[in-house]
Amino acid sequence: MTEAAFPGVGRHDNIGAMEPLSPEEIARYHRHILLPEIGGAGQQKLKAARVLVIGAGGLGAPVLQYLAAAGIGTLGIVDDDRVSLSNLQRQVIHDSGTIGELKTESAAFAIAKLNPHVRLIRFEERFSPEAARRQLSGFDLLIDGSDNFDTRYAAADAAEEARIPLVSGAVGRFDGSLTVLKPYETAEDGTSNPRYRDLFPEAPPAGLIPACAEAGIIGALTGVIGTMMAMEAIKLVTGTGEPLVGRLLLYDALSARFDTIRYKRRRTTERQVG
Repeated sequence: MTEAAFPGVGRHDNIGAMEPLSPEEIARYHRHILLPEIGGAGQQKLKAARVLVIGAGGLGAPVLQYLAAAGIGTLGIVDDDRVSLSNLQRQVIHDSGTIGELKTESAAFAIAKLNPHVRLIRFEERFSPEAARRQLSGFDLLIDGSDNFDTRYAAADAAEEARIPLVSGAVGRFDGSLTVLKPYETAEDGTSNPRYRDLFPEAPPAGLIPACAEAGIIGALTGVIGTMMAMEAIKLVTGTGEPLVGRLLLYDALSARFDTIRYKRRRTTERQVG
């Protein structure tokens, strides 16, 4: 774990539960504060929030940028990869000058320039079942922008065990999807909220779903889905609106069409996680 050494960046355990906003922050977030649904109290919740983001790639880039701009107090980044030229078509938090750098480092520099009030914690490693508890310690929301099912299942299990919300997104070619998971809570009808395995009981066979490096992907698609993932995170932190719990949002970029599928807890997923 590396704590980014940038102006305004400190340790996440020094954040007060509800730190007051400075005059500079009030000016910076004025458009948020004007919204009755957010207001000053909501902006303070954003400042107090601790959000861990898996991946500083196509989805993680807009997630990190918009959450930093929104005033999330502490952002954690989990990624062990380095910036390559082929990333820049969609991973817009990086630039030509950061090719070869660790993505966590490149993203941290970009965030520091965007908003010096954000504290950064970097994990230059993969998110895994073995490391999940340590990586999640101190965070109250997990966002999964990974590109493989092993990490998605690990993220879902870890978030449930930690009893924190998970925002999960995925993209491929011209299609994207996202959902919010809170399986440790119950729905209005008293039933348990669904798990990730209620959507995907098992990972597809290896090679069935080609990676972006093989099938290609339109860069702007990651911006669409990543920005919506950031929006769901802001809703969860501030208690505004209705998060996508029990709903899978699908986006078809070629037809400019959104669809929503509802899903519920299955009996087969009733098990202990951890």
